[in-house]
Amino acid sequence: MHMDRSECISQLQTTTNDIMANLYDLDYEQLESFTEVRQEIVDRLIEHFSQVQASEHEKEVINGLLEQDQEILARMNTLRLEAQDWLHKRGQAKVQRSAYEAGYTPDSYLMDRKK
Repeated sequence: MHMDRSECISQLQTTTNDIMANLYDLDYEQLESFTEVRQEIVDRLIEHFSQVQASEHEKEVINGLLEQDQEILARMNTLRLEAQDWLHKRGQAKVQRSAYEAGYTPDSYLMDRKK
């Protein structure tokens, strides 16, 4: 589907505003999906701007949208760190459980030996 510049910018605004309105309710996969959709729109805009340079108004709108990137990236990073922490804790629990299971044998017994 071919979109003109104003349609691309409008779609970029709508998509970004939707994400910002729900930023702290979305999971990592939803944010990742947003970045993929946004990249498609940006690619179309780059193609448009390679033919005819952006107007001052278009630049202002796009720069305003880009200012929100820091908050989006911060949220994605927080979710990444939470996932990393969860995986780390899960890995530690698995190691501890494995060590316990490997060290416990129902038939074993301890003996004190004096020298």
